[in-house]
Amino acid sequence: MGRLFGTDGARGVANCELTCELAMNIGRATAYVLTESKNNEKSTVLIGKDTRLSSDMLEGALVAGLCSVGVNVITLGVVPTPAVAYLVKKYKCDAGIMISASHNPFEFNGIKIFNSDGFKLPDALEEEIEKIVLDEPEKIPYAEAANVGTLIHEGQAIDDYIEHIKGTVNVDLNGLRVAFDCSNGSAFRSAEKLFSSLGAECFMLNDKPNGTNINDKCGSTHLEGLIAFVQKNKCNAGIAFDGDADRCLAVDETGKVVDGDFIMAICADYLKDMGKLSANTVVGTVMTNMGFSVFGKENDINFISARVGDRYVLEEMLRNNYNLGGEQSGHVIFLDHSTTGDGQLTAVQLLSILKAKNKTLSELSSIMRKYPQVIVNVKVSHEGKLKFYTDEVIKSTVQKVQDDFNSSDKKSVPDGRILVRASGTEPLIRVMVEGKNQEKIEKIANEVAEIIKNRLA
Repeated sequence: MGRLFGTDGARGVANCELTCELAMNIGRATAYVLTESKNNEKSTVLIGKDTRLSSDMLEGALVAGLCSVGVNVITLGVVPTPAVAYLVKKYKCDAGIMISASHNPFEFNGIKIFNSDGFKLPDALEEEIEKIVLDEPEKIPYAEAANVGTLIHEGQAIDDYIEHIKGTVNVDLNGLRVAFDCSNGSAFRSAEKLFSSLGAECFMLNDKPNGTNINDKCGSTHLEGLIAFVQKNKCNAGIAFDGDADRCLAVDETGKVVDGDFIMAICADYLKDMGKLSANTVVGTVMTNMGFSVFGKENDINFISARVGDRYVLEEMLRNNYNLGGEQSGHVIFLDHSTTGDGQLTAVQLLSILKAKNKTLSELSSIMRKYPQVIVNVKVSHEGKLKFYTDEVIKSTVQKVQDDFNSSDKKSVPDGRILVRASGTEPLIRVMVEGKNQEKIEKIANEVAEIIKNRLA
């Protein structure tokens, strides 16, 4: 993790940590790094945004920065992050930028950058941009008055993105009653249009953004309202997006949560049956539930674990030509159709399997048994977050817990596991414990969290 970019772009409180000046300089540095090989040929950069109050402000700053170095800008308005990833290639642009802080509260915002092929930038390029912004801003020349960039708005963007998603399936969703929680975010412009055009009976929740209600007790991080609605209205399923709609979680007809691990299991099993699962392999992360590994062994599906962050999942997929991967949080990458996690694409694939197999979502998700899991987020200071990596007391505590899990049995799968990691986007240390006994893992997670709090808060 760098000084500016985390696991998913640059983030911070808008107008405090993520200022207009910083956004402008990120725009200038991005243009310089990604387009310097074009010499005098005009470059074009796409910009999309979510519904946060600060997104307009930061968009203006980015536009100013990009145009100041002679780059033309196309603004897409409010769109999902994966729409930027798709459209940057479709529109033959040199780069794409998404203004969003994903699932974070409205006061936060962020900047995600995609290359001309729609892939998130690798660490090396982000570090190059970071170095220029923080250490060498004077390195970037300003364009002469006659060569500054121009700005246009593309009003067709949402429709182009929707048609792309619809083209990934060959079944309709007629007869399905589905509730969609748009999190008052980017999906509010596209979800109903997309899923109703596929034939689903749509019930829309939290689709009236006001600039400050994005992710506010709604969306993929707050499923209570969706669960209640699905149960009360006898829906076949519920789908919850996050603020920029690059992920989704599902709720089955009984109100049970179907997270990213279950979604990947359902999709992997279906793709394998269709002969379309590359190398019969799925890429997850170290946070993927142990139950997925068991599911894989029972169904002859290989599981590969990557670092947390869909960018690292993608890197592993590209390295070995795998076509399915994702995270428990609902970032799922269907590489045959997309270069990044896409909540609406994921929902279309899941619902199409529901329709094709003529089964309930609870029946589909029974293919995997989830190990009980506890995650405790410990808020720490900036200095504490840095000390986390070298703190020997924390290291030895975590190792002792894992040794206890490993020694309890000599089976191929241990009785549990512990993972402690720093958040890539927030001042948090996440303690995750999985095991067969809920009471035991809760006790362990809270004890480890307390030690971390005492040493790093």
